[in-house]
Amino acid sequence: MRTITRVKAAPHGHWVGDGFPVRSLLSHAADAEAISPFLLLDHAGPHVFAPALRPRGVGQHPHRGFETVTIVYSGEVAHKDSTGAGGVIGPGDVQWMTAAAGIVHEEFHSEAFTKTGGNLEMVQLWVNLPAKDKDAAAGYQTLLDAEIPRVPLAEDSGTVRVIAGEFAGAQGPARTFTPIEIWDVRLNPGKHSAFDVPDGHNVIVVMLAGTVEVNGSEIIRSGQVAFLSANGGEFTLEANGDAKLLILAGEPIDEPVVAHGPFVMNTVAEIRQAMVDYQDGRFGAIAV
Repeated sequence: MRTITRVKAAPHGHWVGDGFPVRSLLSHAADAEAISPFLLLDHAGPHVFAPALRPRGVGQHPHRGFETVTIVYSGEVAHKDSTGAGGVIGPGDVQWMTAAAGIVHEEFHSEAFTKTGGNLEMVQLWVNLPAKDKDAAAGYQTLLDAEIPRVPLAEDSGTVRVIAGEFAGAQGPARTFTPIEIWDVRLNPGKHSAFDVPDGHNVIVVMLAGTVEVNGSEIIRSGQVAFLSANGGEFTLEANGDAKLLILAGEPIDEPVVAHGPFVMNTVAEIRQAMVDYQDGRFGAIAV
């Protein structure tokens, strides 16, 4: 059985732009080896916004060298980028943006959500790219809720939405550069289930709401993160009440990580080149 190596306490929150009150539950700056191939995870909300006249959010900004995965639980988020892609994602939908060689994008509340206001909750995960793929073409995947497989757990224990990777024979729709699993999990009160991922993969349990007991030994609560051993087979989760969580796992990328703001590369020289390329307009522009 996989063992818990550490439980990370819930962090304090901060704002990203004026539309996303977040807690950074994962960060490569603190836990690079334990979370590779992932880099960062921000949990935004839940937060109730009043109706407004203009959309709140984050204006145009660049990225290079990794991917962003946005999972919406409530509310709506509108996206535009320099590849010409864009659209609105709502509850259950996932936006998978590959920055790779360079992209410029913006993220705001949708026009409809801005007018009505309401509860916003979402997660944004950053996924690293190996050196050989950091200069791949930028791209975008819209993964609608209806396209994401839902797998019922045994004995009415809950459900798993398979966003990436494979679970119980169901394959997630996301196209990935390295082997990863992103499972959006709901557990019912008093129920427990076993989960397994390939040996050698880092495994992270991210609690978004509720409380679970891991391996019958340690409790993790909302906002906390449990890091599990990379080997040892399956692990178990038991919910005390309704629980919402993410299970993230993946094959580590054994390469240097050099990050500066919106750029994640392998060397300082590559970071400097990313800045020059962005300033020279090589990331493209968002169509008006």
